[in-house]
Amino acid sequence: MKKGIVFLFLVVVQGWAFGQEIQWMTLEEALEAQKKEPRKIVMDVYTQWCGPCKLMDKKTFGNAYVTRYINEFYYAVKFDAEGTEEITFYDNVYTNHNYKPERKGRRNGTHQFTQFLGIQGYPAIVFFSEDGDPIIPIMGYHNVQQFELYLKMIKQGDYQTFRGPDDFDKYRKAFVPRFKG
Repeated sequence: MKKGIVFLFLVVVQGWAFGQEIQWMTLEEALEAQKKEPRKIVMDVYTQWCGPCKLMDKKTFGNAYVTRYINEFYYAVKFDAEGTEEITFYDNVYTNHNYKPERKGRRNGTHQFTQFLGIQGYPAIVFFSEDGDPIIPIMGYHNVQQFELYLKMIKQGDYQTFRGPDDFDKYRKAFVPRFKG
């Protein structure tokens, strides 16, 4: 009887943990949260019209392992690269002066913050340090196992030991993904 109750409890807890969604916030909220509990930030830079963005949202960010890992170790930010959100970063205010409301949902003007980050394609993921400094942008769609490599490499600080592209290539080849999906 006790084994059955423990098993049921584990199933319920696992179901709850795996049924979670990523706790998305604004960059401002994430930077404020870092002051109370330092964590790195993972920012999903997307557009409304981008097919690979939607696929990554559904397949990668919708994966239970990715969701749990991000919620535990990162602050997660969603940022529309062509949106109208006002961003204050490094004491500068970034807006999208080229946004055209009649083009909502289609290609639109690029946000100044997108340009500041050097993003030229979508989807893009930008990681920030615990101090709020940009670490690295990663361009393009990444499946669960590909994204796991970056999540763990950045969280653990392994990227700081790389001296060049060969070091990352060795790291990538040695990496053993654990996330399913």
